[in-house]
Amino acid sequence: MEIRLAGAQDIDAWMALVEQVRDIFPGLETAGAMAEHRATVLHFVQKASAVCAVDEGRILGALLFSKENSMLCFLVVDPACHRQHIGRKLVQFMLTQMGEWENITVTTYRDGDPNGKAARSFYKRLGFSEGKLAEEFGCPVQEFVLRRTTAGQI
Repeated sequence: MEIRLAGAQDIDAWMALVEQVRDIFPGLETAGAMAEHRATVLHFVQKASAVCAVDEGRILGALLFSKENSMLCFLVVDPACHRQHIGRKLVQFMLTQMGEWENITVTTYRDGDPNGKAARSFYKRLGFSEGKLAEEFGCPVQEFVLRRTTAGQI
């Protein structure tokens, strides 16, 4: 398996992965929303802000990040590949692309939402701490923050 920046040639495999899990991501419910996500991914690819885990042409994990906002914007791992540390490797790669001392934020489901149980646990294991409550795509979410006061890696 290779962790690398995604290219435009990866878009179909990327979207195939997203299609598998779109029901747990607010804002991806419709065909129009999926088309918008595809355009967003291509925009992030052009900015060298899209990372993928690839094995034999198949994308097993995908991550979008914003250098400007120090934010992890989107992270997904193929459900058949959970517990193989793919998410951790994607985040580690992202951190090499970000400012060394920048705090990183991500939002996920709030405590108590079953869709967020695994994600919240994952981010906490990586050293993220709970932050402010918010709403995205009409869904209650919570921000998590990775405080990078040292140059340590995950």
